[in-house]
Amino acid sequence: MRETTPSILTVSQRRFAWLAFLAIAVQAPISAHLLHDDSWLLSILVGMMIGTLILVDDAQRRQPVPDNAE
Repeated sequence: MRETTPSILTVSQRRFAWLAFLAIAVQAPISAHLLHDDSWLLSILVGMMIGTLILVDDAQRRQPVPDNAE
């Protein structure tokens, strides 16, 4: 059986997180330009949360696999 490194997201969830992050990165400046209130800041905060999740998942994936040899 192939061992995998521990991570928070599966491959498909990671792809979806990147897609959501990029969509928010495009949507937030457009909303800031078109809207006269500050509701576009919510998009920035959600994008920061998704970006943090991607960074944590990437850090966990890069950790070495522990040896189980006893």
